Order: sequence, then structure tokens, then C-alpha cells
Amino acid sequence: MHPSTFEYLKPTDEQITQMTMVREAARTYCEVLEHWLPDGPDKTFIIRSHRSNAMWANISITRLSDGTPRS
Repeated sequence: MHPSTFEYLKPTDEQITQMTMVREAARTYCEVLEHWLPDGPDKTFIIRSHRSNAMWANISITRLSDGTPRS
């Protein structure tokens, strides 16, 4: 792992734009899930997992798989 893997990495302006687009898409999908899935533990799990995936998407925009910052 890269030494900065667990440190804050300020995204570039281009990465911020990419993250915003991905986050908006994730929000839209979450609204669909919220609307169409029946309430219950499965829905809760799905939405929490989706939120986790959205956070990992941000990481994939800013870092390589070994934690090295993308340039």
C-alpha cells in the first residue's frame, strides 16, 4: 500500500467534477431504491450498501488500487 493510503487526499478540480457526477447518479439511483423497494431490513441493507459503494467510487476516482494517488 502507498504510504498515504489512510491519509486525506485532496482531489483535483477534475476529480471533484467526476465525483460530483458520480454522486448525483448515486443519489438518483438511491431515490429509485427508496421509492420502489418495500420497507424492511433488506431495503435498509441495500441502501446502506449503495451508500458504501458511492464512497468507494470516490476513492477509485482519486487513488489507484494500491492506494497510490492518481495524477
